Amino acid sequence: MTTALDEETLAFAGVVGQRRLLAARQITAVELLETCLRRIERLDTRLGAFRALFDDSAHQEARAADAALAAGDERPLLGVPIAVKDSMAVAGHSGTLGTGSPEPAAHHDSEIVRRLRAAGAVIIGTTKLPELALWPFTESRTFGTTRNPWDLARTSGGSSGGSAAAVAAGLVAAATGSDGGGSIRIPAACCGLVGLKPTRDLVSLAPHTEHWHGLSVAGVLTRSVEDTLLLLNVLQDTRLEATEPGRLRIAWSDKTPTPAPVAPEVRAALRRVVGRLHDLGHDLVHADPDYRGVQESFVVTYTTGAADDLDALVDPALTEARTRAVGAVGRRLRGKPFARAMRLRAAATERLARPPAGADLLLTPTLATLPPMAESLNGVKTLALAGRRVPFTPTWNVTGQPALSVPAGLSPDGVPLAVQLIGPAHSESLLLSVAAQLEDWTDRRPSL
Repeated sequence: MTTALDEETLAFAGVVGQRRLLAARQITAVELLETCLRRIERLDTRLGAFRALFDDSAHQEARAADAALAAGDERPLLGVPIAVKDSMAVAGHSGTLGTGSPEPAAHHDSEIVRRLRAAGAVIIGTTKLPELALWPFTESRTFGTTRNPWDLARTSGGSSGGSAAAVAAGLVAAATGSDGGGSIRIPAACCGLVGLKPTRDLVSLAPHTEHWHGLSVAGVLTRSVEDTLLLLNVLQDTRLEATEPGRLRIAWSDKTPTPAPVAPEVRAALRRVVGRLHDLGHDLVHADPDYRGVQESFVVTYTTGAADDLDALVDPALTEARTRAVGAVGRRLRGKPFARAMRLRAAATERLARPPAGADLLLTPTLATLPPMAESLNGVKTLALAGRRVPFTPTWNVTGQPALSVPAGLSPDGVPLAVQLIGPAHSESLLLSVAAQLEDWTDRRPSL
């Protein structure tokens, strides 16, 4: 590795930056991989981001990438280490969904992993999640607590908290995530990252046809709009791009769909972003969405989906009591309550298909609070209390619309704040174009 590239510079260069350095032969894929592995060895004992590392296979993939680079191969991720959330199948690896259940090793890669490999990525390992991806934090009896690189006393969010911690700490430039109620956006907000929940069905969940009855989608966590665009263009077949969005009408709201206090720092961050968007030439209007029926639809669908996942485990008994409690609720809500939830979803999807007040986009907080303290929710009370921290995210899983969390500065005590942009179905390019106008966060790094 050239002496001009110190470890920190390389670690935080991002996917696009690392790929450019590889293409310019300023670093080899093996050197880049070993830089990531050294950082993981040094930092992850405190963070708890990774569940498994694929040292041998990753080195084989890195050596193959170096040979391909020397031959002029221009695949977009060639030689770049990427981490995969441990809920996504990696051939030969046993993904346990964060539980202690002895699940069998996958015979084949998921479609997401297949596409990453086809684009040349080096699959470095899998990242932690809470049991069955249920919570807005990443803690489990089996795999311990994942912590926030900005403040180790706080959570990295969930359920893609391992992925978020790994990216925020510069252990990898990007990692995959899934989002069934905020599980990409919540950890992005906690860790100062870009986290896009795509439109339902944009990114394939294969070998699954759906998850949590359509609530869940897949995506990525990165440090920049540019990196998110690159990866999403690998993971799906349409062409997304960030362009000059022109003058937009943007509604903003800090109304919560369910009763929940909103921290003053969160409200202040939202208003700062409102001011920035106004200064960029957009028209801002205060208007609240009509959230009728959304929470009921979400809770029924979320809990019945969790019951399905729990029942599919090899040994459901090897889960936490709170996981089994969610499953028990879900089993009781099958049948008529579920049918009603689907009717409420259809009505909400039609009603919220466009942002309020004739706007092009909607702007809300991502979280209602600062990143919460780790290990602050335990036992069966978790289901009742966790949602109060993240009331702004589940609506858009119910409707299937894209929603994007972007950083909005730091709180007075130095932890990330975030806002969420929501648009009509398939408005990912527009959301990312506005985010690119706001982007001022890529040089911010946690001190570890």
